[in-house]
Amino acid sequence: MYKNIVIIGLGYVGLPIAAMLASRKHRVTGVDIDETVVERINGRALDFLEPQLDILVRAAVSQGYLRATRHIEPADVYLIAVPTPLGEDKVPDISHIESASRAIAPLLKPGDLVILESTSPVGTTDRLAGWLASRRPDLLFPSPGKPDADVRIAYCPERVLPGHVVQEMVENDRIIGGITPACSRAATDFYRLFVSGRCVASSPRTAELCKLTENSFRDLNIAFVNELSMVCDDLDVDVHELIRLANHHPRVNILQPGPGVGGHCVAVDPWFIVHAAPQRARLIRTARSVNDSKPAWVVSKVEKAFAGFDHPTRRLRIACLGLSFKADIDDLRESPALVITQALAMRFRGQVHAVEPHITAVPPELLTLDVQLVTLADALAADVLVLLVDHTAFVEQLPALARHPCLIDTRGLLAR
Repeated sequence: MYKNIVIIGLGYVGLPIAAMLASRKHRVTGVDIDETVVERINGRALDFLEPQLDILVRAAVSQGYLRATRHIEPADVYLIAVPTPLGEDKVPDISHIESASRAIAPLLKPGDLVILESTSPVGTTDRLAGWLASRRPDLLFPSPGKPDADVRIAYCPERVLPGHVVQEMVENDRIIGGITPACSRAATDFYRLFVSGRCVASSPRTAELCKLTENSFRDLNIAFVNELSMVCDDLDVDVHELIRLANHHPRVNILQPGPGVGGHCVAVDPWFIVHAAPQRARLIRTARSVNDSKPAWVVSKVEKAFAGFDHPTRRLRIACLGLSFKADIDDLRESPALVITQALAMRFRGQVHAVEPHITAVPPELLTLDVQLVTLADALAADVLVLLVDHTAFVEQLPALARHPCLIDTRGLLAR
């Protein structure tokens, strides 16, 4: 059905999609502007923590079904999975999507399918269609109420969890936001090539907002418990015992607090809604403010712990356990653990070490702050331990951590 498929953007979503399609014997061309990414994929020089991904990519490249390049080539399906970062003042930046549209437009032909997967502000899919139409007046593009079109366009947001991407890419339900019913059907047929979950049709605007809503919902729930943890600290109440007791209620299911919220989705997507409706999205904005404030609160706890030492004659050491935004991955994007470590390193220059079992080099944010990567065994000799990520490697050493005289446990590991 599809002789050639082009995936634009070979990041944490684009590459797994490309590998999954190629593993099912479809010809896939992956496109990325980063020459290093292209060379690593084509050379099968891969090192992913994501389970199964390196095996899928190596096999697909070896068998000739997957190839990476920096330039978009003619295809039957173009799937856009490029970044949509927040710019200044938390304004979503969709310039990468527009750039992709400019590259695709000259190659389009009747019967092609264009799918946008990038997390996007409401209305972006319609803008994509407009950008393409303006560059190809010889083709008929879809619009609501006009079912006939030469090219099909749809929005289908990713909804995968780092550490489980390959599995969830296949099993999770997908929301298909076709501009017309024909667009939704075409996109559904495409996703059926590798998705076993349900494909549920909707409009592009609803699908765009659905993705943002899912992560805003999570952000709101995390903000509640993060705020609760700070309240409990002021009131001298064990927040973990409180949560256990409250969760005995049949209709209460409170999450566990942490040092903040990180990652490419939950810490970012709510701002897309706030930007779109600043006067209405008051609760969503507040949740973001609560979660963004938690790292500073953790830093203040460390400063208080330091003050508790009675004028030491030597320089005290702090060891931060974990730098990634969640357990057992190497992803540092928007990580509160990294923010906390950076803030402590600026406050206590030369006194901060970090333990991150999933990386081998000091992150750029810490390079100029004299932060060293050390083993957990070395970290246990520090005066203050700050547990920031509940990596399995730390859980396995819980007895040693519990014996430390000054452990700040932001993940409630000792309460489990």
